[in-house]
Amino acid sequence: MNKYYLFILVLTFGGCYHAESNNVVKSSLPSATLNTVLNTKKWNHGAADCSNDTNPAFEIFRYDDISYILRQNKCLTFEAPFIYLLFGADKTLLLDTGAIKDETKAPLFSLVTSLVEELVNNGKLTSNEILVIHSHSHNDHKAGDVQFSKREHVTLVAANNQAVVNYFGFEKWPQGQSYIDLGNRKITVIPTPGHQEEAISLYDEHTKWLLTGDTLYPGYIYIKNWKDYRASINRLSEFSKTHEVSYILGSHIEMKTKAGEYYPIGTTFQPDEAPLALPPYSLTVLNTALQEANKPKKIILDNFIIAPLSTFQKVIGSILKWFSSE
Repeated sequence: MNKYYLFILVLTFGGCYHAESNNVVKSSLPSATLNTVLNTKKWNHGAADCSNDTNPAFEIFRYDDISYILRQNKCLTFEAPFIYLLFGADKTLLLDTGAIKDETKAPLFSLVTSLVEELVNNGKLTSNEILVIHSHSHNDHKAGDVQFSKREHVTLVAANNQAVVNYFGFEKWPQGQSYIDLGNRKITVIPTPGHQEEAISLYDEHTKWLLTGDTLYPGYIYIKNWKDYRASINRLSEFSKTHEVSYILGSHIEMKTKAGEYYPIGTTFQPDEAPLALPPYSLTVLNTALQEANKPKKIILDNFIIAPLSTFQKVIGSILKWFSSE
């Protein structure tokens, strides 16, 4: 999700940007059979009246001693992005910094460093080194970078293609894989452009999570480059055949619990939102639909919707990106 797409879509379709045409593929995923913690987890989902909201800036979910998921408050930002915090023996990985710059409103740096300090004091971490990377470069995933910039013990990888390619050593982007060693915890980095040029997905060997950012999540997903996206989903699908995946975890929730229904952009109250976790077979079903599509088209599945951007939307998006220095 990118806040600028709201302007793009309203400008293009006059508020009817989700209207369907004959160029639509509809399908269903098999019913999920898992009944585990991330399938049943109910997240803070905003408020009917945000002036009365008392939830903190971040909801903190501790999956285990060394794996955390943070969600920004929907009353602070309708994007409500999910942020992933993974601890190794030697280093901490932060995936994305959220949609808010102001540390007084969304104190991400102090929250992360307090958790790091706690694990160092408990002997689970040997250092307070933090590596900050991004699922992609849309502003709702990097706005908090300013809080980490030029801090001691922080390595901040800029959210642009050159920085990503150079840091991870990709020689033939988007081909190949790279790896992060956090100390007894290996993270695989997989290029997944399509929604956005610099997008990556991560596979964590400890939790078996496949972290897909805005490439795949329970929501209405806009695709900038259809060819790249098809290749990226095929890449992830093939990866999942040779690696155990417990959950596919993206960066937002926009779908409702009722199959195929979603909350519109800008919603700050989602009392009937779907689970964050997508089942691993979502990749196989989506990959099949994408490979069978001979041209860009909307693909509607129970748990997510894939929609290509028009040429005009892409142009407007590029202009807005240039003006906003994204």
